[in-house]
Amino acid sequence: MENNNKTNVTEFVPQFTSAFYHPRYWGIWCGIGLIVGATYIPPRLRDPFLGALGRLAGKLAKGARHRARVNLHYCMPELSESAREKIIDEMFATVPQSTVLMAELACRNPERLLSRVRWHGQELIEQATQQQRNIIFLVPHGWAVDVPAMLMSAQGNKVAGMFHNQRNELVDYMWNRVRRRFGGRLHARNDGVKPFVSSVRQGWWGYYLPDQDHGPEHSEFVDFFATYKATLPAIGRLMKICRAAVIPLFPVYDSKTGQLDIYVRPPMDDIAAADDAYIARRMNEEVENLVRPNPEQYTWILKLLKTRKPGDPDPYRR
Repeated sequence: MENNNKTNVTEFVPQFTSAFYHPRYWGIWCGIGLIVGATYIPPRLRDPFLGALGRLAGKLAKGARHRARVNLHYCMPELSESAREKIIDEMFATVPQSTVLMAELACRNPERLLSRVRWHGQELIEQATQQQRNIIFLVPHGWAVDVPAMLMSAQGNKVAGMFHNQRNELVDYMWNRVRRRFGGRLHARNDGVKPFVSSVRQGWWGYYLPDQDHGPEHSEFVDFFATYKATLPAIGRLMKICRAAVIPLFPVYDSKTGQLDIYVRPPMDDIAAADDAYIARRMNEEVENLVRPNPEQYTWILKLLKTRKPGDPDPYRR
């Protein structure tokens, strides 16, 4: 972490250490090299291979596949088992494709990717900017979740986001270095929410991921697809404190065309004077609206439904 003396805001700056040369990291370095090499292969050639590789990995990753099956069973019970399995297969195919997409933005000229980006609703961002409103983007956990923030930074916009550190220190270093390539600002969740709030109030566009399970304390049990979820209604307080427009956003990578679609929905102005239960439900509703048309883009491997009401069983227990 570093303190920006000009703005007095604590931000996370990844630091390289000589420990990363240790043999235990050599496998990761090889993986990084392969990912970088893949960015020099045209998407029409690399995506079919990456998709097949992802589907194979999804067959072997039994724990992650189990969590995805549980989540889809609870969230989309109207679908047949075979339809849910197809979503899971396509989700795993999306993982390496989106990873290389992010690496392409990190390693190559950003203009290469900007030419393959289609914005849907970008005028909503422009309207909020013209109204001189601060902005917080509400962004569900998609596999290409970091790419829109990097693209906006590459276009000269100031974007600040909160994040969790990765367990592997080299992976954490590389991932966050990539995120900051175009000047984005990172705030570690371990530092609390105040640095993020300070950035948004200074005019940085906030990047907020709403759908992790933070436990029962301060959460509301509200509908989430066909089930319910412990949802932290923090976006309501952030909206008031930051005096910001909350704009839902979701990236969708089309491996058939190599293009990235970024969907933007209208500001959630209706939550300004609402109670926590309403705010939490509206957050989940926006996640549903963005995810349902392209469910394979969502990170169904997370323990989204970990916190249950008293007496309800743990859905992930085998």
